[in-house]
Amino acid sequence: MTGLSERAASLVTSEPLMAHLATSVDDRPHVAPVWFHYAEDRGVIEVLTTGRKLANIRENPRVALSVQKDEKGQAQWKVTILGTATVVTDDDEAVRDATRRINRKYGAEESAWPENELVRISVGTATVSEY
Repeated sequence: MTGLSERAASLVTSEPLMAHLATSVDDRPHVAPVWFHYAEDRGVIEVLTTGRKLANIRENPRVALSVQKDEKGQAQWKVTILGTATVVTDDDEAVRDATRRINRKYGAEESAWPENELVRISVGTATVSEY
């Protein structure tokens, strides 16, 4: 499978929702909220990050990402993605473009958080649950 199914893509691009990125090193899981962008043309999820998430990805690129839509505390749907993450280190233009896209999506200044690094997550599997 390359990228998300049509249904999963339509859900995760419907509005600016938070995702939760799960990484793991030495059997110690770490989960944190992230802003994201689904780059449908490349079939990857893009996130910008630093710190523990980034260090974990560099050591173990296998990750999970979940996106959920709630209304008044009631889950409407969720998309869970398992994939392989790659830190983009050699393409300054791609980092600037992703930063602009993601920050704009969430209402932040386009140049905010310049210390973040671009991570692309290739989708291995994705499941959709609707409630």
